[in-house]
Amino acid sequence: MEVALGYPTALFSFALLVVIGYWGLVLLGGLGVDALDGGEGVDTHGGALVGLSLGGVPVTVAGSLLVAVAWFVSLSGSALTAGVPARTAVLAVAPACAWVGTRAVLPPIARRLPRERPVRRDDFVGRLCVVRTGRVTDAFGQAEVVAQDGSSAVVQVRSLAGEPGLTAGRTALIFDYDAEREWFLVTAFDPTAPGD
Repeated sequence: MEVALGYPTALFSFALLVVIGYWGLVLLGGLGVDALDGGEGVDTHGGALVGLSLGGVPVTVAGSLLVAVAWFVSLSGSALTAGVPARTAVLAVAPACAWVGTRAVLPPIARRLPRERPVRRDDFVGRLCVVRTGRVTDAFGQAEVVAQDGSSAVVQVRSLAGEPGLTAGRTALIFDYDAEREWFLVTAFDPTAPGD
C-alpha cells in the first residue's frame, strides 16, 4: 500500500481507480463499453488513440489497458528502487512501457471485436416510412423512417409526379435514393392490403 500510494505510483493509482469504477458501471449495465468514446458519428474503433497507433478497439479499452500497464510498471519499478531520482525515472519509463505493452495486446483483441458499420442513407431503401408533412409531391415532403438498429430519422422524400394519397400519417415504401439531390423516392403502401 505504501508503494501504491507513494511517488510516482499514486499518479497512476488515481487513474486506475477511475478505470475500475468505469468498468464496474459497465458490468452493472449502467454504461456501454463505448460510452466515453464521443458523440454520434465518432469512430469508436480508433478515436483519439489512432495517432498513437492504438486504434482498432474502443477508446475505453485501449485507455484502460494503458492505465493498467502504466500502473503495474510504476508499482513494480517503485518497489525495486529507492530515492526520488530513480523513481522519477520510473515515472518516465512507465508510460513508454504502457504504450509498448498495450500496442502488443491490442491486435488480438481488435480481431475478436465485431465491427459496426455506420448506417448509410441507402440502407433505408426498401423500408417503410411514415409521412410527416401535409403531403408528399415530386418537389416536397418529409417522412420518418426507422433504421435496422432501431434509431429513427426524418428524411426528405419525393413521390412520382401525380401520385395521390401520400398525406400526413400515411405509410409509404422507400424504393430509391437520389444521392445527388439527397432525397428518397417513395410510393404509397397499404400494410393491410391482401398479399402484403
